[in-house]
Amino acid sequence: MNPAKRQTIFERFHAANPDPKGELEFSSAFELLIAVILSAQATDKSVNAATKKLYAKANTPEKILKLGLIGLERYIQSIGLYHTKAKNILATCERLITQHQSQVPQNRDSLEALPGVGRKTANVVLNIAFGEPTIAVDTHLFRISNRTGLAPGKTPLEVEQRLLKFIPPAFLMKAHHWLILHGRYTCMARQPQCSRCLINDLCEFRGKTSLSTAN
Repeated sequence: MNPAKRQTIFERFHAANPDPKGELEFSSAFELLIAVILSAQATDKSVNAATKKLYAKANTPEKILKLGLIGLERYIQSIGLYHTKAKNILATCERLITQHQSQVPQNRDSLEALPGVGRKTANVVLNIAFGEPTIAVDTHLFRISNRTGLAPGKTPLEVEQRLLKFIPPAFLMKAHHWLILHGRYTCMARQPQCSRCLINDLCEFRGKTSLSTAN
């Protein structure tokens, strides 16, 4: 895909949604971090339903640690892999208290050193909580980058690096949100809604006409 196409793609995303937002609900960097840990292999809707009750009771490292494993699991048991996530969250809370003065660190290495936090989670926190132009490549971004020809790659890291290289700098800060929303609601995995896609004429997906089921 040539640079002019990429420029136009993000101009259209911006025109349609100038201030895109993530769908996880939070009111602090810590709440965001916990929500993103919980969101692995889970929907944002299910995470929001759980954290709404959890954060009303405990929304700091100290308060969540005080709940203990069984106490925390009661709040998040509706979420997939909740037992493993609960253990990681408690370990992360302990490390935040002992190593970071109960604050979420603002650098990649420290974030990725937290239990349950990988590169994707760190990128989400760096982007949303701290305003850094990072790209968190989830299944949606990986699919769209390859399907459209925007930034094809064989691994999430390769796609991330190419997106950072190819996305026009003016749009880099919000690109993560635009692409996730596009993947969730338009360019879905099984039934991409190509006929109502705002970048249909720019996308290089060869199967888009036959796969579109929209009216």
